[in-house]
Amino acid sequence: MHIRLRLPADLDACVEALAQVQAADRYPVDWPGDPGGWLTPSDLTSAWVAVEDGAVLGHVGLTRDAEIVRLFVTPAARGRGLAARLLDTVRATTPGPLKLEVSSEGTAAIALYERTGWRHTGTTRGRWLNAAGEPALLHHYTSP
Repeated sequence: MHIRLRLPADLDACVEALAQVQAADRYPVDWPGDPGGWLTPSDLTSAWVAVEDGAVLGHVGLTRDAEIVRLFVTPAARGRGLAARLLDTVRATTPGPLKLEVSSEGTAAIALYERTGWRHTGTTRGRWLNAAGEPALLHHYTSP
């Protein structure tokens, strides 16, 4: 398995991987009308993919304000430390602290962040609805 910068040619494979994640975990809660655009927000500066045998197994993005976004690992690739490796890749290329937010529904992600030393800095309500149809409860973290 290899982690590298995402190339424009990877976007279709990233959308396919995201579809697997959405079917398993409902992340994102609602399938975006333009999933490629959702994976490429306007403030994105870089994105990385984890690739094995030509398939995208994971993805992570970084915004201008040092926020981790669009982190996911396909269900078949979980349990191999891939999410932590993606986070470490971003941290190795970015000076200073990073931040991220995660919905309270992302219990596995929250466990990963806390296990790997990310510090919980607050909780807010999102502007989007969670699976229960309520404003999402978002936990904010800063890198170790």
